[in-house]
Amino acid sequence: MINWKIIYKILGSLLFVEASLLFCCLIMAFCYKEDDTFAFLVALVTTMFFGFVLKGMGRNADNNLSRRDAYLVVSLAWIIFSLFGTMPFLVSGYLTSFADAYFETMSGFTTTGATIIDNVEIFPHGLLFWRSLTHWIGGLGIVFFTIALLPSMVGGSVKVFAAEATGPIRSKLHPRLSISAKWIWMVYLVLTVGCTLSYFAFGMNWFDSINYAMATTATGGFATHNTSMEYFHSPALEYAGAFFCLASGTNFTLLYIAFAKLKIKELFKNAEFKFYIYIVILFTLFIAVELVIYNHYDIEHAFRSGIFQVASFITTTGFYNDDPGLWPHATWVVLAACMFFGGCSGSTGGGFKAIRGVMVLRIIKNEFRQILHPNAVLPLKIDGVNIAQQKRVTLLAFFSTYLILCLVMSFILIAYGINNTDAITITLSSIGNVGPALGSQIGPTMSWSSLPDFAKWMCSLMMLIGRLEIFTVLVIFTPAFWKEN
Repeated sequence: MINWKIIYKILGSLLFVEASLLFCCLIMAFCYKEDDTFAFLVALVTTMFFGFVLKGMGRNADNNLSRRDAYLVVSLAWIIFSLFGTMPFLVSGYLTSFADAYFETMSGFTTTGATIIDNVEIFPHGLLFWRSLTHWIGGLGIVFFTIALLPSMVGGSVKVFAAEATGPIRSKLHPRLSISAKWIWMVYLVLTVGCTLSYFAFGMNWFDSINYAMATTATGGFATHNTSMEYFHSPALEYAGAFFCLASGTNFTLLYIAFAKLKIKELFKNAEFKFYIYIVILFTLFIAVELVIYNHYDIEHAFRSGIFQVASFITTTGFYNDDPGLWPHATWVVLAACMFFGGCSGSTGGGFKAIRGVMVLRIIKNEFRQILHPNAVLPLKIDGVNIAQQKRVTLLAFFSTYLILCLVMSFILIAYGINNTDAITITLSSIGNVGPALGSQIGPTMSWSSLPDFAKWMCSLMMLIGRLEIFTVLVIFTPAFWKEN
């Protein structure tokens, strides 16, 4: 049976967290004296009010949070956060459609980075900062952020973390989850500050540096200029962006062990990290060669465009420094593969995750050996640890469900009148939390504003399902979830 009181209590606490984020944006809007100040004031008051209402409904709740409650509260948290996050856009009048505002906010919190805004440069600083802040909070997870900040606010935090965390293998830095969360957030904060300072040193102003850094380290991709990173025409910024994208797509636990504990060798011994780096190098070299041969780029320009776009797509950031829509079609296949694989588990990157790619390859390798030796018992080892049979079954179930969702979503979009390439890449982009698509209607440098409202709602759902690793959301729609026993 669902323990609604504890769910109300947690959701109320999370709304107070969202209210504090809105307050930061209210200060930003007040400092710039633009026309979004009233919108943030209304959003802040409304969010606080419903926070108190939910806390009141959850008064006297115990902290007995079941696994079922955890899955429900995590899914509801992301939906409700996005719901209240639409208010600054709607009250200010910069977005008039609720479907558009919800799509933009869900895209922000899930770090997808797809936008329906055609001209972002007309938006006031407060709203631009709110878009970037949704990325940054959603990067490691709304609930995970709260566990790190105020562990007592979320009862049953271990189960909640399990429902929100990314990747099939969980690695712990400390027996206490709240301590581990603080250390991982410290890595996130160091990356963000380092990225901000790098961008500022290479020519951005402070406002752009902070916003682009939040979008980079969260692997989100919302920009403050219509032409993304291309606006600055700075090779140094592009190399810095590629570096911080790739760093943010790496497992944060591994980064902490490598740099905070000075065990750099652990980084290059890790099977997932090696797979991740190998495909980045391979895809970058392929694209660079294609651009030199067919688009007549010089070698440095071809390499820079290749490494930046591969880093942007594989970490699901979605920035661009060139228009891949004008590149040879073979490069689209490579970029689509990047959209599928995504970053490492335990990072801010989306997609299928590199660790699952490693596991699938080793299962295939074992299958070939099993054909030759039918009675052999073959272990599946990742970094010296044998993966239990149950995790292998879960992996294949995840892989199958991921592909089925892609097929169903693509079919729905095609049936709704969207052309094949657009439908497939929009689907991959939404469920992988990538941002850009590779079609003619919705290209890598275009907004998604031309999509019909129904498609926007479907994409918003796919963003949520992809961000919460599919099963966390889908399990809620099974009959067994709602049975009392």
